[in-house]
Amino acid sequence: MAVIPVPGAYVVDVGSGRVGQVVGRGAAGLLLRPVGGGPEWVCAPEATRCATAGERLRAETRYANARSRGERA
Repeated sequence: MAVIPVPGAYVVDVGSGRVGQVVGRGAAGLLLRPVGGGPEWVCAPEATRCATAGERLRAETRYANARSRGERA
């Protein structure tokens, strides 16, 4: 039996490698918000896995670096 992440959990979309935070669930799958904001996307629960602390930190660092370069608001 697969574990379905709860809202607030950080997961990796194994298809794209993107790290996101679970913000909800629906009939189509999990609604994920990327670290640092941006457009949300839907992913099937079986196509995700829990993000490690390192993956979450890398995503947050990537966002902070892009923001410092003026690439993100």
